[in-house]
Amino acid sequence: MDLKYKRKNIYEEADQAKLDAIYAFAEDYKAFLNVSKTERGASAEAARQAEAAGFKPFSFSEKLKAGDKRYFINRGKNIFLIRVGTEDVARDGIRIMVAHVDSPRLDLKPNPMYEKDGLCYFKTHYYGGIKKYQWTTIPMALQGVVMLPGGEKKEINIGDEEGDPVFYITDLLPHLSGEQNSKPTAKAIEGESLNAVIGALPLKEDKAADEGADDKEKEKKGKVKDAVLKLLNEKYGMTEIDFQCSELCLVPAGKARDIGFDRALIFAYGHDDKVCAYPEMRAVLDYDSPHTVMAVFADKEETGSEGTTGMQSKVINDVIDTIAASFGANPIEVRYHSKCISADVTAGYDPTYSQAFESRNSAYISCGAAISKYTGARGKSSTNDAPAEYMGFIRDTLDASGVIWQTGELGAIDMGGGGTVAMYIANLGIDTVDIGVPVLSMHAPYELISKADVYSLYEACVAFCK
Repeated sequence: MDLKYKRKNIYEEADQAKLDAIYAFAEDYKAFLNVSKTERGASAEAARQAEAAGFKPFSFSEKLKAGDKRYFINRGKNIFLIRVGTEDVARDGIRIMVAHVDSPRLDLKPNPMYEKDGLCYFKTHYYGGIKKYQWTTIPMALQGVVMLPGGEKKEINIGDEEGDPVFYITDLLPHLSGEQNSKPTAKAIEGESLNAVIGALPLKEDKAADEGADDKEKEKKGKVKDAVLKLLNEKYGMTEIDFQCSELCLVPAGKARDIGFDRALIFAYGHDDKVCAYPEMRAVLDYDSPHTVMAVFADKEETGSEGTTGMQSKVINDVIDTIAASFGANPIEVRYHSKCISADVTAGYDPTYSQAFESRNSAYISCGAAISKYTGARGKSSTNDAPAEYMGFIRDTLDASGVIWQTGELGAIDMGGGGTVAMYIANLGIDTVDIGVPVLSMHAPYELISKADVYSLYEACVAFCK
């Protein structure tokens, strides 16, 4: 018996067959990530894969039975995948896995368009916690939906396909940025300056009338803005006021890419938290469990989990109540006996910034899915602190399936902190713990994870479903 705890590196432990499985799974994950940059995209892709696996739409009025496979999309941005097992839900509860599929981004303001000195811009309002300076001078894609009068919905996705234009936020050249350089990084780029360039070609419809106009009159005409609006109207049928009934955002453009000569890591936008959503989805789709299992893609985690699609809404209770009613079970008993993995990323130990971490209690890249007994900030503020009994259950479950895992905190005490949806699930009386993938450069436009860790989380989710 080894009396000392020793963290394991998966790549050091893996034989060739395991390495092949890790790399193959990573290719599937990258394909999912490329079409899931927003919560709408992730939910739609999950529904598509669920239907391909034989899942059917869920109804709150339906009486479920063992063997049923259902999915429920809540307002296009939050999805539940449900697989009904043979175990009695009153005594066995539900095995629940929750990951959020919203990521930091730049949302368009309700009146986003303006023209100034020959350029047309979108004004944005950043969503979630970001370092604002990181979002300048990178290519951006525009994604989301616009509601036209009468209820017609237009989906917009510009910037990720070959040949698409992209959008761009400028920064000041170093030759003129002496004053900017003297500011703290949090102030060097102001939120109101995150304005994306969207056009520079003026509309040339009334040349004769324009010849007699002075400079002020020409400026008032806003010809670049007019030209952009004309393009939007021709392609999508929208006018400027339709932005007020839209959900449009700018996200980093480009597809997930391998990093390094050995291709052991993945660079992409939105690992937080789709790198956890994908393994939990695959576990439910791939494995026929005797337990009733449910995977949830949540929205609004980055802004507090509020709203109809966040995990503070009552929708998860409604789904659990419907499952309980199908078998004549008391929903309170079902919740009490249920178990949950809050599948959310954690900060991976970064040797370049080691001062922000406590090395003994950090999660390391390629050392497996990281269990976080608690999150929160400083004195464990705003956390679900998982009880020892549930930690023991999780340890035994993962060890029995040969899953390589580790534990980790978000960072050194008093350096900051953060939370997950775990406390909202625990508030329902359901034992919950955070298990996720370590991430480097979390909340940056492009983040970094290990292929070994995302596969480890998949193994952990399968073990949990068993």
